[in-house]
Amino acid sequence: MIKIGLTGNIASGKSEVENILLKKGFIVVDLDKVSHQLLKNNTVVQSEVLKEFKTSDRNELAKIVFSDLDKKKKLENIIYPKLKEYIINTFEINKDKKAVIISGALIYEAGFDGLFDKIIYIDAKKEIRLKRLMKRNKTDEKTALKRMNCQNDNKLKADIIIENNSDFENLNNKVNALIASFF
Repeated sequence: MIKIGLTGNIASGKSEVENILLKKGFIVVDLDKVSHQLLKNNTVVQSEVLKEFKTSDRNELAKIVFSDLDKKKKLENIIYPKLKEYIINTFEINKDKKAVIISGALIYEAGFDGLFDKIIYIDAKKEIRLKRLMKRNKTDEKTALKRMNCQNDNKLKADIIIENNSDFENLNNKVNALIASFF
């Protein structure tokens, strides 16, 4: 099995790539969704988050952690160990598959990069990501930039970079070419 990490900054197009890969029959795990489930269903995570932040509401937590890097780090210290466990279990459960793709914006920041054979980075120009994020989240430029500026640009660490500055068809073609080169 090839263990593939899929990453890139917010609004770069990771979700689109995930959908392309899912339609091709690959196992794709979105760490953002897993972390939301942990906040919702894991009693240990819930109690730690409530104790530290007095809320487990995603929107309220986002406001707190994107304005205070110390609080962001505290939330990460609660969530990241559980995500790492989940990744390792996913690889074990699917060891007979040809590939498992784990998607997450913070693969490098969380220290998960050592878990993968290859890391694919989805990249897009900052101004394109800003427009996408403002549209997707129905938010203003200042709020969108605050979220964008919380992430590091780790593309130079990745094994493969896919530029996503165009349309869906172009992205789809790049992902299909990548799949053909892997398998």
